[in-house]
Amino acid sequence: MNFDLPEEHQLLRRTVREFAAERVAPVAAELDREHRFPYELVQEMAELGLLGIPVPEEYGGTGSDTLSYAVAIEELTRIDSSVAITVAAHTSLGTMPILLYGTEEQKQEWLPDLASGRKLAAFGLTEPEAGSDAGATRTRAELRDGSWVVNGSKIFITNAGTDITACVTITARTGEDEISNLIVPNGTPGYEISAPMEKLGWRASDTRELSFRDCAVPERNLLGERGRGFHQFLEILDGGRISVAAMGLGLAQGAYEQAFAYAKERKQFGRPISSFQAIQFQLADMAVEIEAARQLVYKAAWLKDEDRPFAEAAAMAKLYTGELSHRVVNQALQIHGGYGYMDEFAISRFYRDQKILEIGEGTNEVQRMVIAKHLGL
Repeated sequence: MNFDLPEEHQLLRRTVREFAAERVAPVAAELDREHRFPYELVQEMAELGLLGIPVPEEYGGTGSDTLSYAVAIEELTRIDSSVAITVAAHTSLGTMPILLYGTEEQKQEWLPDLASGRKLAAFGLTEPEAGSDAGATRTRAELRDGSWVVNGSKIFITNAGTDITACVTITARTGEDEISNLIVPNGTPGYEISAPMEKLGWRASDTRELSFRDCAVPERNLLGERGRGFHQFLEILDGGRISVAAMGLGLAQGAYEQAFAYAKERKQFGRPISSFQAIQFQLADMAVEIEAARQLVYKAAWLKDEDRPFAEAAAMAKLYTGELSHRVVNQALQIHGGYGYMDEFAISRFYRDQKILEIGEGTNEVQRMVIAKHLGL
């Protein structure tokens, strides 16, 4: 199939690319160095409609498709991963569960603020003892006198602790053999949020550990049918993998462009290093693989938009772009030589930011498990 983008998607790409170049690029290194959350950029992205791309207009979003969302995430990551993951986690993990499983009352209560970007949302799945084995959730919620009383903890949660975060949706055991999802508003007594965690990369994004001690939320905060939480979060992760795949694609594209520009400028032995066949072949291989990755990502998004099965395609795209971005950023830093190891060059930040793309939203190993299952193995 042909993935020449329609004009509306090309316009979105140009808009996000211009914003990323003019507003994100000049401050990305500073935000990373200071581990500072990009509040001003979030506000500007909200004004551009980037915080609610796949959410219907009736709930405050732009009513666009998954492909538009993937293109936007790709373009943001091309410049900075921290900004991109802020949008991706808010949209795929924070907002989509409410859109997909919420009652009309819950949608009206939460989505207008979330889709417009006035507020952010988070999704609490991972626990200290439940990572790839997400079904090992130990957080519990007991129904008492019309309230769910939650006890447990979550870790590595994005966007949970910013000044503009509205809520976190968490998975919890609501019975001996059942997992459900609950919406927990920020500020609820018994819900405690740690200080920002120190990370190798994504240093300007918000990552926290969450704890719940007799944290009571109204019974109506149950998201969807009781006991369907495991099915719900698997579906959420399938969609989220498209956005993380778009991040891998965008990071690879950005790293390639940095290496390309540096190779044209850097001279050794009296000529630009881009004139050496060894460098040319590396750049050529990058360009080929990035284009292949783009087809995988866009296909997964297209399948989702067509309401066709997309889980296998999303896993393939996420696996391939995660490993591709690793190869590309490593080669790109190598082309920079010693300068690539210095923080004055953006490629060093890209190098640190890349690794999590092979871990978050399901490790490479988990993606292979998902793909193998779809292959009938």
